[in-house]
Amino acid sequence: MNGTKEPRGMFCFMIIFFSLSSITTNMAYPLSTKSRWIIDEKGQRVKLACVNWPSHLQPVVAEGLSKQGVDEVAKKILEMGFNCVRLTWPLDLATNETLANNVTVRQSFQSLGLNDDISGFQKKNPSMIDLPLIEAYKKVVASLGNKNVMVILDNHVTKPGWCCGYNDGNGFFGDTFFDPATWISGLTKIATTFKGISNVVGMSLRNELRGPKQNVDDWFKYMQQGAEAVHEANSNVLVILSGLSYDADLSFVRSRPVNLTFTEKLVYELHRYSITNTHTWSSKNPNEACGEILKSIENGGGFNLRDFPVFLSEFGIDLRGKNVNDNRYIGCILGWAAENDVDWSIWTLQGSYYLREGVVGMSEYYGVLDSDWVSVRNQSFMQRLSLIQSPLQGPDPQHKVYNLVFHPLTGLCMLQSISDPTKVTLGLCNESQPWSYTPDNTLTLKDKYLCLENTGLKLSETCSSPNLSKWQTISASKMLLAAKSTNNTLCLDVDEANNLMVSKCKCMKGEDSSCDPISQWFKIVKVSK
Repeated sequence: MNGTKEPRGMFCFMIIFFSLSSITTNMAYPLSTKSRWIIDEKGQRVKLACVNWPSHLQPVVAEGLSKQGVDEVAKKILEMGFNCVRLTWPLDLATNETLANNVTVRQSFQSLGLNDDISGFQKKNPSMIDLPLIEAYKKVVASLGNKNVMVILDNHVTKPGWCCGYNDGNGFFGDTFFDPATWISGLTKIATTFKGISNVVGMSLRNELRGPKQNVDDWFKYMQQGAEAVHEANSNVLVILSGLSYDADLSFVRSRPVNLTFTEKLVYELHRYSITNTHTWSSKNPNEACGEILKSIENGGGFNLRDFPVFLSEFGIDLRGKNVNDNRYIGCILGWAAENDVDWSIWTLQGSYYLREGVVGMSEYYGVLDSDWVSVRNQSFMQRLSLIQSPLQGPDPQHKVYNLVFHPLTGLCMLQSISDPTKVTLGLCNESQPWSYTPDNTLTLKDKYLCLENTGLKLSETCSSPNLSKWQTISASKMLLAAKSTNNTLCLDVDEANNLMVSKCKCMKGEDSSCDPISQWFKIVKVSK
């Protein structure tokens, strides 16, 4: 985390965030849905805060196990604040008995010339090296379960390999490698295999539908068949449906609901990267780009949050931090994810691959782990995820409803300063006092009746003074907090040392894509406990 946080005194109101490990340990499986929420058997909210862990590439083995023991990786996942893994698998693992049951991990690596990985795997996971591929996959699931980590089983491709090309034959029903009957058979096999494995809480039916054959009628026909097959084989798991156009488009279910024989198990998933809308991020004023993207997410499937859980099952950035489009996009998407308290899965866990697109040991710069599979690649990015790793809202009426003022660039929230109670600072969101943001745009410490003045950025008791404590969300992004008394010319901002300040509002109408407002992006986030 950049900068420092102030120590907090006992007088400070503390928001209670349960640790993710505690949430998972105390959870009552299986999971189900209640309107837009995922809940356990006790009716308590369960938020999926997941990381993707690929097992669908050519070796058909979960990545990284030649560098770290499977139990150590599972432990590291939990330590980083994730409570869930979206574990990918190729259809061939379920439908090709020879591949699944007669090829061992060692033999798979040998066939690909991955001799160094054989040596590493033998050292780090000796009990797995000679297991058949399906048994090695089950071992990974079991290890995650032993650490109280939930698993979403994701059918990523048919033929093992990197995903996803528009014309790669894996994209849509009827493609060369995507026979609907074989797919349904494979879903049934995997659902049956993991029936009774309590930490397997959901199945994602198919990753990123795409290609020239994609159409709405076949989507309904086969996705509904696949959902029914999974539920019949294993009624415990959530059934997760992806959309068209690389899982960016579920717009068609707004007017044509999915028709299933079962209820309280349906979840929709969406994907979103900066490359989903490269031209928008590179050509437009970032505030306008963010507003346009958020509207696209809403129309593309976010509207389902009115009635169903929406699982943002892939999003992420190049964690080296040099991609301008990525840096703008992630602030925008983190604000949306926090405001809507969605379930999600970051792409991705792996710091490197055994073999990707012909390259041995390729680094993955979207990976939260470094190529050694021990170090966290970008600790400040993990701080940015920390707020959304906790459930912020839930299905039942709550005793306390309040707000946090979240700064997506740092992952921190606005707090009352302990060294000078008349000032505000940035600090950990789980140490924030509750804020109230009223319909007349007053920002107030809820339990102390102190207003944030828009001149001087001070906390005072002048809440009733006209316009002195008015803060208005402006711009197309709705992420600028403008001092209303200054005709919206000054906005809340953060300097390079993470100090709160006000400065001229950036990237207003008329400015081009070269401007950069992300230090001024804030999101007022509702919390209920």
